[in-house]
Amino acid sequence: MEHIKSTWSIDPDHSEIQFKVKHLAISNIAGTFKTFKGDVISPKEDFDNAAINLAIDANSINTQHEIRDGHLKGEEFFDTNQFPQISFNGLLQKQAGKYELTGNLTIRQNTQPIVLDVEFTGIGKGRNGDVRAGFEASGKINRKDYGLTWSMLTDTGALIIGEEIKLHFDIQLIKQ
Repeated sequence: MEHIKSTWSIDPDHSEIQFKVKHLAISNIAGTFKTFKGDVISPKEDFDNAAINLAIDANSINTQHEIRDGHLKGEEFFDTNQFPQISFNGLLQKQAGKYELTGNLTIRQNTQPIVLDVEFTGIGKGRNGDVRAGFEASGKINRKDYGLTWSMLTDTGALIIGEEIKLHFDIQLIKQ
């Protein structure tokens, strides 16, 4: 494997940052963050040991429900006026043909280590001749670890909003 250091940037027009959380303990509510940027510095062609930096605009949260989005942006959840950015810094490592992304996720100034399973989905040329690479990453976090502690119970004692958040990222990179 060649050791060629390369820089890639996330293409936000062909990438998605999605999350899901249980609602009423019976079904998932999905949402996305619409505004984000990031880069990848890779020492090798296969992205092993690549450094990942991602910045997400917390105010860009979108669950397709304006009132809920307003609540999520407010003080009880993301408090986007005080904490406008969510950040992640990590290292992508290849082990036995699989990729794992380990790093630190910061929400509301609470930083916790996380591990995401990653699939390298391919590399190819874009319409304008640029080189692109694709990745799909998934994992879980507990929202309470990040100060997202708002809670309310249903009449039957179930949490209205679950504590476990499922994360899913479809990321397309453009070689710089």
